[in-house]
Amino acid sequence: MPVKDPDQIRTLLEKVRTIALVGASEKPNRPSHEVMEFLQSKGYRIIPVNPRLAGKTLLGETVVADLASLPEPVDMVELFLAPERTDPVIDAAIEQKIPVIWMQIGVINEAGAARAEEAGLTVVMNRCPKQEIPRLGVQTAA
Repeated sequence: MPVKDPDQIRTLLEKVRTIALVGASEKPNRPSHEVMEFLQSKGYRIIPVNPRLAGKTLLGETVVADLASLPEPVDMVELFLAPERTDPVIDAAIEQKIPVIWMQIGVINEAGAARAEEAGLTVVMNRCPKQEIPRLGVQTAA
C-alpha cells in the first residue's frame, strides 16, 4: 500500500534531498514547473527529466532524457506523467534502486506501486509535495 500516514510522509520529505522530476516542463504555468520551482525554494536539488528537453537548462538544472541519464544518485523520483506512461519509469526506478517513487495528484498506478513496493521501494501516490510540505510542517534544507 502506498504511504498515506502523515508522519511517514513528513519523515520521507525531511530525509529526501535530491529528486528526479519526470515530466518536467519549461512552461511556467504547468504544475510540474511550479512544483519544481517550489521544491528548489525549499532547498531540494531537482534534476528535471524530459526526453524532449534533454540537454537544455530548466530553472538552473540540466534536463536529462531519462532516469538512466541521471548525473548522480537521487533519493526520490517524482512522476508528472499520465498513469499509462508510468510503468517504464517505475521499472527504471526499481532497477536503479531509487528509494522513493512519488506519483503526483491524479497519477495512479496500483500495479506499478505494488511492483515497486515488492522491490523494497517506498511509494507515495496521488499526492503533491507542494501541498504536503506546508500542510505537514516539513522542515526542509532551505
